[in-house]
Amino acid sequence: MRALAILTLRNEAAFLLEWLAHHRAVGFTDFIVLSNDCQDGTDRMLDRLEQIGWLTHLRNDGPYDDGGIQFTGLKKAAKHKAMRKADWILALDIDEFVNIHVGDHTLSALVAALPEATAITLTWRLFGNADTIRYRDRPVTETFTRCAPEVIYWPWRAAMFKTFFRNDGIYRKLGVHRPRAPDKDRLDEARWFDGEGRELGEQMKTTRVFSSYGRPNFKLAQLNHYPLGTMESFVLKADRGRAVHSDHMLDVDYWVERNFNTDTDVTIQALAPQSAALRQELHADEELHRLHVEAVQWRQQRFLELMEQEPYRALFARLLMTPPSRPISQNSARTLTGFANLGRMKEKGEG
Repeated sequence: MRALAILTLRNEAAFLLEWLAHHRAVGFTDFIVLSNDCQDGTDRMLDRLEQIGWLTHLRNDGPYDDGGIQFTGLKKAAKHKAMRKADWILALDIDEFVNIHVGDHTLSALVAALPEATAITLTWRLFGNADTIRYRDRPVTETFTRCAPEVIYWPWRAAMFKTFFRNDGIYRKLGVHRPRAPDKDRLDEARWFDGEGRELGEQMKTTRVFSSYGRPNFKLAQLNHYPLGTMESFVLKADRGRAVHSDHMLDVDYWVERNFNTDTDVTIQALAPQSAALRQELHADEELHRLHVEAVQWRQQRFLELMEQEPYRALFARLLMTPPSRPISQNSARTLTGFANLGRMKEKGEG
């Protein structure tokens, strides 16, 4: 089975080797990685990785269409020959790690568990900051083990997913969270299942981007999402800008909606031996190791530079003052959902 992962990056070279090693261990055979406007050597690291046969590097330095950097990159990736060779495809971000619980924890085991599936939703499990202030060169999956409850009632963003889908032509375009532009004459062939193993309804085949929150979603697989990192790294993430809404600076609102630390989840360590061996193989390449060290140093220096600027210094101070987020009860979530539904009805003129 040829499984293709598609990744867009900017100034994240310090995390790249861990991410690649883990996803090779999970079972991805091919990677298309797009870089844009990098200052930390991400593009040079990707060039080297392409030279040694680990991935395909595409530069995505603009101009960008109305969908922004990430959508422009996905369109560019869709034209590459690696797309035609892939049996299954998944578009990911550098802070997302596939975590499979069934069988030997690989993509093949997941597909075997859901043999009728043409699309499998991998729902986020949000991993919080756990009051980690300083950035250190340590694997993300080892540093952050505190996370949201397995069942969370709010916000709906906590139940967003990325879609691992069969490259069978039913969908004609890539999307950030799900494949797009379905062939309407073939939609009946699409069989969507979630990470719990449930078959999903018709709406999931066309529009939806989040799972049913307030229900378990992780029995077979989940997507470990590390959107915050250390407080220092979050400041750099704000400096980098969002991949989709690149003109919106990240602030504490983004932090609060994702900084859940009530539970502990170390299930991703099931593949730690395989991932560590692959990571060591990458670091054994002198050029890759040098570029990694330089990227770590760049992050540390860039943080000091940002602390000289009031907006970033203020953001860092707010993070230091903000406690971990408190999960909302089911009753409170129902109330919020009711308000949201009322608001939508008024917008449509139905209220």
